[in-house]
Amino acid sequence: MANQSDSRVSRHKQDKPKKRGVGSILLKIIISLFIFACIVLVAGAGLFMFYAKDAPELSEDELDATVSSKLYAANGEIFQDIGSEKREEISPTDVPQQLEDAIVSIEDRRFYKHIGVDPIRIAGSAFSNVTTGGKQGGSTLTQQLIKLSYFSTSEKDQTLKRKAQEAWLAVKLERQKSKQEILTYYINKVYMSNGLYGMQTAAESFYGKPLEELSLAQTAMIAGMPNAPNYYDPYEHQEEAKERRDTVLYTMLDNDKITQQEYDDASNTPIDDDLQELEEDDDDGKYYDNYTKEVIKEVEDKTGKDVYRDGLNIYTNLDEDAQKHLYDIVNSDEYVDYPDEKMQVASTLIEPDTGQVKAQIGGRNVKEGTVLGNNLAVNTSRDFGSTVKPIVDYGPAFEFKKYSTAKTIVDEPYSYEGSDTQINNWDNSFMGSMTLRKALVLSRNIPAAKLFADVGTDSIQGFLENLGIQYKNLNQSNAISSNADEQDGANYGISSLKMAAAYGALANGGTYYEPQYVNKIVYQDGSEETDAFEVEGQKAMEDTTAYMVTDILKDVITDADGTGTNAAISGLYQAGKTGTSNYTDEELEKLEGNPSSPSPDSNFVGYTRNYSLAVWTGYNDKMTPVTSESSHVASDVYRELMEYVSSSVENNDWTMPDGLVRIGKELYLKGQDDTASTSRRTRRSAPSSSSTPSSQRSSQTSEEPSTETEEESNTETEPTSEPEESSSTTEEEEETTETEEEPSQEEEESSEPSSEPEEEPSSSSEEEEPPEEEPDTSEPDEGNNDDGGSSEENGGGNEEESPPDTGDDGNQEESSE
Repeated sequence: MANQSDSRVSRHKQDKPKKRGVGSILLKIIISLFIFACIVLVAGAGLFMFYAKDAPELSEDELDATVSSKLYAANGEIFQDIGSEKREEISPTDVPQQLEDAIVSIEDRRFYKHIGVDPIRIAGSAFSNVTTGGKQGGSTLTQQLIKLSYFSTSEKDQTLKRKAQEAWLAVKLERQKSKQEILTYYINKVYMSNGLYGMQTAAESFYGKPLEELSLAQTAMIAGMPNAPNYYDPYEHQEEAKERRDTVLYTMLDNDKITQQEYDDASNTPIDDDLQELEEDDDDGKYYDNYTKEVIKEVEDKTGKDVYRDGLNIYTNLDEDAQKHLYDIVNSDEYVDYPDEKMQVASTLIEPDTGQVKAQIGGRNVKEGTVLGNNLAVNTSRDFGSTVKPIVDYGPAFEFKKYSTAKTIVDEPYSYEGSDTQINNWDNSFMGSMTLRKALVLSRNIPAAKLFADVGTDSIQGFLENLGIQYKNLNQSNAISSNADEQDGANYGISSLKMAAAYGALANGGTYYEPQYVNKIVYQDGSEETDAFEVEGQKAMEDTTAYMVTDILKDVITDADGTGTNAAISGLYQAGKTGTSNYTDEELEKLEGNPSSPSPDSNFVGYTRNYSLAVWTGYNDKMTPVTSESSHVASDVYRELMEYVSSSVENNDWTMPDGLVRIGKELYLKGQDDTASTSRRTRRSAPSSSSTPSSQRSSQTSEEPSTETEEESNTETEPTSEPEESSSTTEEEEETTETEEEPSQEEEESSEPSSEPEEEPSSSSEEEEPPEEEPDTSEPDEGNNDDGGSSEENGGGNEEESPPDTGDDGNQEESSE
């Protein structure tokens, strides 16, 4: 029995599974991980070789060449080759030991120990990035040289394929070239800010001596710059430059290349010690400096590429002839009589149908040697004055309120809504009832402010945003001024660039195109980038709105009473607007010498079917005024350039859209109630095809004196752009009115804008015969207009004035004659 029991126990033990040891499990895990790692390694190696086989061939030319970018004008010719001319090289035997120690210490301490790539450096960088959240790179000096010679330095281009090819070429280069040769290629190739390539070039330009003669502090400065040359530019960013220099010095101390005393002495040296003024060698660069600056910014903003280090071929929209002519106009006395050497000019020329920036200049008499200087053409801190009226007041009124150009409005004492701040006109007088056409031609402030209130801030803000113009806080004072209480760089407010683009939408019939300096770039591998620079036009307004504004702005230049007659070009179809700003009362008190009609800013913006051109003039010191003796400069610059560029293109007038009807001089939207009633009044008062002699005006019917006066004063100055259509339309209207009774809607147009609809009954007094007790309301236009015209012809003061407490106050517009 015992044997049977033992037998059962034995069998039971044999049936139990054997327990596995912990060591056995760990061994299997390790083996599995090893197998997995081998698979990953083999796969990685295969992928690496797959990518590496397409790497470019090493070339002495590529290693030695600069990575400058070439800028091409619209005609395909190179107008700027950044850095190609400004480089002095050294040989491997001429590299100073001090510079070598500085570069190796800051960039690649294990440079003499690795084979082109450094696994220890890569692992250390990865660990640092994981633990600190930083972005420390693991590239060796050799890899940096390969990157500069063959690939983009943009962070978004750091792909696995690019990294594999970079590493492969670095290893190959280490097998073909000595460490000293590789270091020398690097020293001669790197970008050093201010259009300079190579450390020897920088040493000569910054300090006027070769690398071997630099002090320790200067050497450390030079060695540290390639990491971010523009950011560490000792001319523009001295604090950042000093911090970088001291970092280089610390790494040299830590690497036992300098002593503590040497470190202390060098780190206490001022960053501008022996720093000399830069000299500009390329004389042609002055023509394109402002344009080039905007090209660089656009490329970096839209692609992330570094123009100085990625070796790009950049195809721009620059018209070389127009650019050089604009430069000559602004920087010589051959075309414009400037009051002095300090007056500044900023101007932008744009093609309306594409948004292409054809020419731009952002300063006058700029100091020789300036590279990428301040570009006032994109600055939004100065005031464009009444040039804003067409796009802030009248355009929105035609777009949203469906007003005609004949709608009447009263120029009378008026204050900003919700305040006691009174708005003034340039002549501190009021001209009573007038049409919108006349109010804009004469640039009256009060009608503009009334229209702003009538349309409303929200609608106007949307209208402006469709034209690429933004304000953080749009105020009623912006009816006559471009001043913005906040610029946020150049995001808010108006510049010559923004104004030229906005007026371009008026020129092309209502489509806005974002301004473009570049149309494509070509990379070193031959691939092209065009998508980033494609611009699709966006509808900004109805074609009827654009045409109505344009039709009035033509009168600004051609009518004797217009403020822009100085911009007239014989035979050229064009439209435009003057604009000046005004000093506050406090600022006026500070002005010296009792200047005539002083203004901080004087502007002219105009356009044809082919070009839109904006010009600002003023002084860097706002308290140096533009006076009545120099208010002509803006329109002079405009006229000289517009005449030049227009001589080689077709001269076409604008075609009136189908949605409009012309009655005499005025334009009406088809289907609007005011068209029929106004046509009757027009027919009865005076035909638009001929002017009425002044001796007969008093005998004319007084049913609509303001309309009659406006038509009489305008019919001779400029023929309608569609004479046949206008004539037939008038005849049709007359035939219709002969069989109809006079409608009760004759009162439809209001005398002053308001938030109420234009059908407001109480607004009828402006279009009806003036009441007996106010005889002056019907005839003030002509008398005051004569006075105003005489004043303007004599250069007598500003056109407009905004309220004293706004900064735009008294935003005036001076005579452009």
